[in-house]
Amino acid sequence: MSSSEKYAIAIDLGTTTIAAALVRLPEGTLIASEGGLNPQRSHGLDVISRLEYAGRSPEHLKELKELINSELSRLARDITAKAGIDGGSLEMVAVAGNPTMAHLLLGLDIKKIAHPPYRPRFTGAHTVRTAELDWQFDAPLYVFPSPGGFVGGDTVAFLFGQGFPDPCSQLTDPALFLDLGTNGEIALLADGRLFATSAAAGPAFEAGNLSCGMAALPGAIFSVTSRDGRIVTETVAGAAAKGLCGSGVLDCVALLLSEGLMDATGRLLDPAETDSILGSRLQDIGEERHFVIYRDAKGVISLSQADIRHIQLAKGAVRAAMEVLFHRADINGDDLKKVVLTGSFGASLRLESLEKVGVLTQNMVKNAGFVREGALAGVIRFLTRPDGMKQAESLSSSLKIIPLSGTPLFESRFMEHMNFPP
Repeated sequence: MSSSEKYAIAIDLGTTTIAAALVRLPEGTLIASEGGLNPQRSHGLDVISRLEYAGRSPEHLKELKELINSELSRLARDITAKAGIDGGSLEMVAVAGNPTMAHLLLGLDIKKIAHPPYRPRFTGAHTVRTAELDWQFDAPLYVFPSPGGFVGGDTVAFLFGQGFPDPCSQLTDPALFLDLGTNGEIALLADGRLFATSAAAGPAFEAGNLSCGMAALPGAIFSVTSRDGRIVTETVAGAAAKGLCGSGVLDCVALLLSEGLMDATGRLLDPAETDSILGSRLQDIGEERHFVIYRDAKGVISLSQADIRHIQLAKGAVRAAMEVLFHRADINGDDLKKVVLTGSFGASLRLESLEKVGVLTQNMVKNAGFVREGALAGVIRFLTRPDGMKQAESLSSSLKIIPLSGTPLFESRFMEHMNFPP
C-alpha cells in the first residue's frame, strides 16, 4: 500500500452483531471487511438487559466496556492486517450504534438512559482516541450523535446513507425508514420533517432469542419456501444448516400462515386440524409444539410456539410504532411513496413475508426495498464527506423524537397488531 494513501474504518455497532469495513479515502472504496457477534450478548440479548446488568455495579459497566472495546480492537486489527496497514496511521475510526451501545462503548454512566425519561448522557457526537479505550493502536475515534431516547447513531448513519441531510438529493416524501434490529428504530420523512422513534422489538427479527435462532452467519437458514409438498431451505454461504436467522424466521412464519398450519392468533395447529401436506411437520417436542424445518443426524431445526410469540411481540411493537409516527405526521401507510428496510436478517429478505406476517401493508411492499448494512453504508458515506461531522450533527438535531412509553395510541395499536393478518 502506498504511504500516501489514506484509510479509515467504519463500524456498525449493533446490539446483536457488529460490522466493520476498511475504506480508502476520499472515495470510500471498500478494502476489507469483517463482522461478528457482539460479545456483550452473554449479559443480555437486548439493551434493557444490558443496562440492568451495567447498573448493578461500576465493575459490571467496566466489564461491558472492556468486552466491546476488545472486540472492536480485534476487528480493526484484523482488517488492517489484511490490507497491510498500520492501525495507527488511520485517518479515523467512525462508530454508529444505538445510545446504549454508545454509552457502554465509552463507559459512560447509564443511569439517565436506563430510567424514565430515558435520556442519553450525550446527544452530540463524541470524539476520543482509540488508545483511551485500550485498543491496540492509537487513532481518532468518532462516535455518531444520539438524537435521544433509544434513537441513536445507527439511525443517523442509516439516514445519512440514504442521502440526508443533502438538500440536493432526490429524497421521496413521504418515506419510511426501518431498521428492524433488536432496538427497532424507525424514521419517517413527511412534509419535509423527520420523525423518529424506537420500538423495543427485542432480538426476534435477528432470531436472537429463538430456540433454533442464530445470527446471519455461515450455516444460518435465511430462506424457507415450499415446493411440491416439501420444504426448501437456503443457508448463508451454502454451509450445512445450523439454525435460523431473521429472514428465515419471517419466511417460516409466512409459510405457516399460507399453508394453514397456524391461525391468526399465532397458535400452531394440531396436525389433525390442517389439510396441508406439511401438517406432519407439526410435532410436539417436549411439552411444546414445533414446526420442524430441517432434520439431520445432528439434530432438528424448528420453530416453536414460544418462538411464534416472540415474533408476534416484535412485529406488534414495530407496526404500532410506525402507526404512531403516521398519526404524528397526519398521514397513513397508504400515503408512503418509499419504504427502505435494513437489518441483520441474512443474505436476503423476502418483502412478501413481511406483508404476510403483518409488519408491512401491501402498499408498503410495492414501494419497499431492502438495503444490506444500511447503517454501515452511512458511516462509509460520512467518512468520504469533508463536512461529514457537521452534516451528521445537523441531521441528528433535525430529528423529532417521538417517545412511545406510556402512549395510549401505541398501546392500543400494539394490542391490535399482535395477531397475524387473517
